[in-house]
Amino acid sequence: MHALRDRPPPDVSEKEEGDTGSQLGEDADTLHPSDSVSNRNFHGHAQVHEGPRLNIRTELKKNDAYDELPFSYSKSTKWMILTVIFLIQTSMNFNTSLYSNGLAGISEEFGISLQEARWGAAIFLITYAFGCELWAPWSEEFGRKKVLQTSLFLVNIWSIPVALAPNFATILVGRALGGLSCAGGSVTLGMIADMYEPADQQVAVSYIVFSSVGGSVLGPIIGGFVETYLDWRWCIWIQLLFGGFVQLLHLLFVPETRCTIHLDRIAKKRRESGMAPNLYGPNELCPIRQRFSWKELMRNWGRPFRMFVTEPIVLTLSLLSGFSDALIFMQIQSFVLVYNQWGFSKIQIGLAFVPIGLGYLIAWLSFLPVFKRNKRARDLKPHSEHAQYESRLWWLLWTAPCLPIGLIIFAWTCSGPPIHWIGTMVGSTIIGIANYSIYMATIDYMICAYGPYSASATGGNGWARDFLAGVLTVPATPFFSNIGGKRHLEIANTILFAISLLLVAAIYITYIYGPTLRKKSQYAQKLVKNTTLDEFGHSRPPSRISDRDQLCL
Repeated sequence: MHALRDRPPPDVSEKEEGDTGSQLGEDADTLHPSDSVSNRNFHGHAQVHEGPRLNIRTELKKNDAYDELPFSYSKSTKWMILTVIFLIQTSMNFNTSLYSNGLAGISEEFGISLQEARWGAAIFLITYAFGCELWAPWSEEFGRKKVLQTSLFLVNIWSIPVALAPNFATILVGRALGGLSCAGGSVTLGMIADMYEPADQQVAVSYIVFSSVGGSVLGPIIGGFVETYLDWRWCIWIQLLFGGFVQLLHLLFVPETRCTIHLDRIAKKRRESGMAPNLYGPNELCPIRQRFSWKELMRNWGRPFRMFVTEPIVLTLSLLSGFSDALIFMQIQSFVLVYNQWGFSKIQIGLAFVPIGLGYLIAWLSFLPVFKRNKRARDLKPHSEHAQYESRLWWLLWTAPCLPIGLIIFAWTCSGPPIHWIGTMVGSTIIGIANYSIYMATIDYMICAYGPYSASATGGNGWARDFLAGVLTVPATPFFSNIGGKRHLEIANTILFAISLLLVAAIYITYIYGPTLRKKSQYAQKLVKNTTLDEFGHSRPPSRISDRDQLCL
């Protein structure tokens, strides 16, 4: 799998020498094996490990084996891997939404209300939010492939008792365990960091973000046909078939991408060949007990939630992103109420989600030229904080207003005949543009603004999206049914419109006052102290946390 590299290695003088993480990867937030107290001096530089006398152990660094690491894979190899990741991320989000098309069958078979049956959808999303955070440290230590294969296997296994469930309690337990087993973006986005340097990863990130949001609308589109022609249990069997397919693809075509694992293998190979008998990989030099102490795990797992609460930038942008995504899952429940007024069949109601997917596609394509514009701005003003950071939010200034615009259009065209249904679909398309743009731009900004803490910052973003979507799934139908009397659908969506105005305003505040907010952030200030300039004169934050003092935040 080692193809010719498609770019030169970074300057060997970089301070991040020895680490394979980027500003995006989860490894940035986890104590790296080579960052242990015993292995680093107070400057964070690698020290020689001394074993028995005359047996000096040295650590293999990233720059010593750059040609053999995933950074140097060919473009075709990288995009093959990305496409499999795309399908995996799609399948995980597909699982969150297809279940809703089985609500009527579940309600009838087990003698429960539709409202009670919706808990199966909600509990999967809520546990998914926590599952993504719990899997991250393990993928950094044992490798992406092993952990992702384990995650996919468990998700598939827990689908079986749901599909064969003799009672509703079994469904709830199976869905909860399935959600908790989902590694999600904690691993898939980390794989991008394994293959791309920070300056090169925007296009790859946008591709995976598209799969994340796209999977949630693929469920109801396919679900309309399943609900019409098949028993409700097929909603689960189809999830299992899709999950088994992507797991097999991943097993056969995706190599291990975690760079510390590669360095361990390369070092072992060189030792055994006699080339470097005292050369060791980073994980080989640090005992597993040290890497997996309870204190370190709790610190790593707790940081995303701590940043979510204490960092104004993370809190505001995550709430905006979470609210935007929750709208999609609320709409999954409300579309039946809306389109029944025009006499839509189950299949037609499912196809009504196509405009949201179209909005995602439009937004994704619109970002591609924006990345080039952003790069030019950073090149022209290498010493400008605004150019290096807030310029990543520039396109969101234009696309974020699509959220309230789409909501108000949908609100006052969803009352049924004589108004034509096309108005609601125009609104849905505009909402889709906003949802993708908000997710993509907020992740991109937080990756840059928080450097080695970016995995925790974006982890808070992802957690908010899944958690809010899960929490709002159950009350969605009563909300749309009971507010506002005769015009309940219009009033309910107008309330969402008003809330979105407040959240969208936060984008402009962040764009204008971002430097001030970062100066008040303990995480961002730690980052500034360790910032260096790259070969182009650009401000370059460290790609990881280099000492235990920083980890103690």
